Amino acid sequence: MNMQKQIKLTAAEEALVASFGRLSGSLPGNAEVTMERDRLAGDLRSNGLPTRRVEAWHYTDLRNLLRSVPEEAGEAVNARPPLLAESTMLSLVQGRAGRLPQVDGLSGTTTAEALTNGDNSVRLELAYAQDAIGRINGALMSDGYIIDITEGTALETPVELQAVHSGGQVHSRNRVTFGAETKGTFVERHVAPGAAAALVSTLTSLVLGRDAEITYVVLQQQGADDTHLGKLRIELGENARLKLLIVNAGGRLVRHEIDCDVKGEGADLMLRGVNLLGGESHTDITFDLGHNVPNTTSTETVRNVVFDKARGVFQGLIRVAPDAQKVDAKMSCNTLLMSDFGSFSAKPELEIFADDVQCGHGATVTDIDPNHLYYMMARGIPRKVAEGLLINAFVAEVVEELENEQLSEAVEAIISDWLDRHE
Repeated sequence: MNMQKQIKLTAAEEALVASFGRLSGSLPGNAEVTMERDRLAGDLRSNGLPTRRVEAWHYTDLRNLLRSVPEEAGEAVNARPPLLAESTMLSLVQGRAGRLPQVDGLSGTTTAEALTNGDNSVRLELAYAQDAIGRINGALMSDGYIIDITEGTALETPVELQAVHSGGQVHSRNRVTFGAETKGTFVERHVAPGAAAALVSTLTSLVLGRDAEITYVVLQQQGADDTHLGKLRIELGENARLKLLIVNAGGRLVRHEIDCDVKGEGADLMLRGVNLLGGESHTDITFDLGHNVPNTTSTETVRNVVFDKARGVFQGLIRVAPDAQKVDAKMSCNTLLMSDFGSFSAKPELEIFADDVQCGHGATVTDIDPNHLYYMMARGIPRKVAEGLLINAFVAEVVEELENEQLSEAVEAIISDWLDRHE
């Protein structure tokens, strides 16, 4: 008789399981949802957190890196940053959603209400959770938003989902469905106005219908002692176009997973990423893109800047299905290593099962080009200033591709401020 050996839980794993035990009676959901939560918590108890032996977590040993877990979310801090641009705000404070704004073409509910009312789609999302972030988030998440953008809607201003984390554990889940021929910009922003350490897990699902044209920005600005475990699931329909920007400018331990399923011909994904790493932080972007139909395109460009003893990871996998002919996919990861003590691991991969495609990937790790530095210093620019200008130009290149000028300038200002504090 084969019996699975029970693992000895770490302090962080025990704290997560104990949190579920304390919260299980107060988390939203009907009997079926509660049963799924119990299963996910049981999986966490049996399997623990992933180690480097799990291939997808080889460069981010979560069981070793996550040493402690704060207790459940405390009181909210009233302070919140101004909106990045002239926007409509969705407020998510300590994992609790506010009221939906009155915007033409935008409707929905909160995740807590959907769970309580027995929304089967949310329950099925819990049932399919087989990964570490999905288990933690599914077992403990309390709220979020489920948004529908009506077919043919063109949002006049960006929508900023502002998630404010003031310490403790915060677990939220969101889903945004863009109908056919919709246009607009969404910003998912994570900020920490307080000094207390936080463990944040967030799972967001994006579904783009036929001919939708969407810009989606994820801006992570959490505290120096925070852990952020984020997952983004994407489905692209026929001729859908998604411009996705991920900016990490905070956190001590950060893992962003992006899973994209290209389901409609003519679909296009443009991913741009900026990772700013300082101190002893560890930041990981893991990307999995499936081109499953013919005549689709994608480009992924990730720029990283590493200071001090920080460590970074980019894992990018592009899969092309046997019937997905005429796919054009390009991926690159470029890193400026500004310290002898920092490190960055890049693992770009291609799995191609079709024969009529154009696919490629590349990765570079270097420091500032001495010729560029000499050119600027020879014209009277001090070394520190010259380095700052070159680093800003290196990362700003990908941010400038945002079509909203006000939003682009706001993100560039956040990046410049971070660099000023770490150079």
